Amino acid sequence: MRVTRVHVELALAAGIEIELPEQAANHLARVLRLGIGDTCVLFNGDGHDYPAQLVEVGKRVVKVALGHGIAVDNESPLRLILLQGVARGDLDATLSAWLPVTHESYFNANKDKVQVVGTNFKGAKIGLIVPFYVTQQGIADLNAGKADYNNRIVGIDAGAGVMRKTEEAIKAYNLDLKLLPSSGPAMTAELDRAFNAKKAIAVTGWIPHWMFAKYRLRFLEDPKNIYGAEEHVDTVINPALNTKAPQVVAFLKKLSWNAKEMGSVMLDVENGAKPDAAAQKWIAENKARVQEWLA
Repeated sequence: MRVTRVHVELALAAGIEIELPEQAANHLARVLRLGIGDTCVLFNGDGHDYPAQLVEVGKRVVKVALGHGIAVDNESPLRLILLQGVARGDLDATLSAWLPVTHESYFNANKDKVQVVGTNFKGAKIGLIVPFYVTQQGIADLNAGKADYNNRIVGIDAGAGVMRKTEEAIKAYNLDLKLLPSSGPAMTAELDRAFNAKKAIAVTGWIPHWMFAKYRLRFLEDPKNIYGAEEHVDTVINPALNTKAPQVVAFLKKLSWNAKEMGSVMLDVENGAKPDAAAQKWIAENKARVQEWLA
């Protein structure tokens, strides 16, 4: 029996009931047509899978009850699942392979069964991010202003790659700040409050991300290269797509966009737009750019 695994950016713990985010709720109730009593598995990147049972299914609300978390390998979450899906032919393509470093192990495990057709985003990176107005320029400078940062760095889910790198950075730069695990939404909420109050804050993060479209941000300099160099996000297909839909492959080979372009779509979705609607809006406003991909 196939187990349905669903990623959510929520804090998960045994014995609680939670309301699922709209996308997850729609997938389970409307796409898979699961009902009360059906089960699935939730994960959020904290290194555990959480068995879940649907306890309420409504038009707008889907709630699940969580069981005890089961430890899993942190190096095999969503990205590995996507690449495995492409390799098996369950998926035609994925546009989210961070190479050459972040997803190297995932890619190498499947490279004989997939094909890279192009880079759709250049300049992808992870690191510590601060508002434009803070005076600190590099990671090493954080100690001098630690009181302004409340002696902490605001992180995301424990076990995430950027969190592990931040633990390394704290040791390498001998920082006297504590890394505070939270979640993606909790981190951006903290950033929003600090930015609106013009207060100092340092968060773990990456680009592309919608927060760069909403706020003026920058990465702290990392002369010890703890977080690694800039990467590129590649488009990876199942080779059968060349025969199945050559016109789609031709399009994917040309598809590439920058942080501002991608960030604007991400921000619309974050603000409540449906992904399809956000994409259609961007296409309507950037017809010349889209034509470059279709030519």
